Amino acid sequence: QVQLVESGGGLVQPGGSLRLSCATSGLTFSSYHMGWFRQAAGKEREFVATVSRRDNTYYADSVKGRFTISRDNAKNTVYLQMNSLKPEDTAVYYCAAGLYIVSMSRGSEYLYWGQGTQVTVSS
Repeated sequence: QVQLVESGGGLVQPGGSLRLSCATSGLTFSSYHMGWFRQAAGKEREFVATVSRRDNTYYADSVKGRFTISRDNAKNTVYLQMNSLKPEDTAVYYCAAGLYIVSMSRGSEYLYWGQGTQVTVSS
């Protein structure tokens, strides 16, 4: 059974940092592209970042230069380091795993999803 479990969310002040983790099990982690998406209240889910199985990275324009995605194949875990956080980054953050992906930013191409972790940026 495939499981993706996010952690590391919380409340942070504007300008602060958080590091999200997504621990996986039940899949051959190194074979999968791993992505982070987010959904703010009342809005549609949006792409944040992806790291390919070859360690290439892709970012949404809104987070480029502030967020860094990385993976540790030995730990079957993907990370999202978030710096210079803004109130508009407030959302539930989800990690996702995909095997055959044409468009890294398209959520429908990912096979497995975690339950999400809440990130709130507020003073």
